[in-house]
Amino acid sequence: MNLHEYQGKELIKRYGVKIQEGIPVDTPEQAVEAARQLQTQTGTNIWVVKAQIHAGGRGKAGGVKVAKSLDDVKEKAGNILGATLVTPQTGAKGKRVNKVLIAQDVYYPGATEIKEFYMSVLLDREKGKNVIVYSTEGGMDIEEVAEHTPEKLHKEWIDSSVGIMPFQARRVAFNLGLSGDAFKEMVKFTTSLYNAYVGNDCSLLEVNPVLKTSDNKIIAVDSKCVIDNNALYRHPDIAVMRDITEEDPTEVEAGEAGLNFVKLDGNVGCMVNGAGLAMATMDIIKSSGGSPANFLDVGGTADAKRVETAFNIILKDPNVKAILVNIFGGIVRCDRVAQGIIDAYKSIGNISVPIIVRLQGTNATEAKKMIDDSGLQVRSAILLKEAADLVKEAVG
Repeated sequence: MNLHEYQGKELIKRYGVKIQEGIPVDTPEQAVEAARQLQTQTGTNIWVVKAQIHAGGRGKAGGVKVAKSLDDVKEKAGNILGATLVTPQTGAKGKRVNKVLIAQDVYYPGATEIKEFYMSVLLDREKGKNVIVYSTEGGMDIEEVAEHTPEKLHKEWIDSSVGIMPFQARRVAFNLGLSGDAFKEMVKFTTSLYNAYVGNDCSLLEVNPVLKTSDNKIIAVDSKCVIDNNALYRHPDIAVMRDITEEDPTEVEAGEAGLNFVKLDGNVGCMVNGAGLAMATMDIIKSSGGSPANFLDVGGTADAKRVETAFNIILKDPNVKAILVNIFGGIVRCDRVAQGIIDAYKSIGNISVPIIVRLQGTNATEAKKMIDDSGLQVRSAILLKEAADLVKEAVG
């Protein structure tokens, strides 16, 4: 589950990470009140107005503006709220801004010797360890740093059974070229950020930039936080932070129906039970000249109602030119899936795209007979190659 910047900052602050203070708002009027409140709390006379969307590259898209007066805050917040930002991570459609963060200015006027760093914590699946990735090149896309100046990208692997050790946090600060008070502050920052990553069950925790101020404080100016969905039951306070307006509506609908669904950009919808079979099915579609329009796992207990819901979700995509249903009946019975397909076809009506169904396993013979006798425009297959050939024929 993705979090907004202000939500991620709230979580890491609980673990002792110093942050750029800010207040999220929904209207220009609230923005002015938030600016006044920050002025009282922090003494700032300059504010940063930041669009809150689940995507990077906001600054380049015009979603981050500096305001030097309360009127300026109101004007810039009004311009950003309701706007659609298009960044490399949003796609061509972009994302509408429904909330902005009014933040204090931490780049003190006339300040010298400030530095920006990059830091993130994530899981290195190959090594089976958490890893802190950090660089002196803060404020830049980390991909560009890795490509053009790889020597400036450092990694510190952490044994999760013991956690981050003091010497590792010191090594991070040393490799970032810090000394004195800034060195000590970075050690605290690194340790606290790692503990926040573990304590909140994050799959990614990224801060870019990490700022060293002119008075040697280390501050998180931004925050990108992704929570492991499988751990949300342990964090009801985080679960309520979910912003479904930032998610694909069909993915939200599928989640509510208990379906594992990810929308893709292809032309062949697929409905499968089991993640491994789903991946294999997408390979089949690709090798047949098509392209997967979605990943959809109906699960091991698929019944007629769930199958019908899955069909409805797939057919909402206007790019779908054919649908491939590939079910292996282990726990699930193929005849139940077949009945769901028949019910969905009759319920939805006027399905104009070809439907190819491959059912194998428990009651597969009965299921094929049900589909063949239904009189519907559904083509059945036994072998994967047969299904692939029918997909190729359907997409031309």
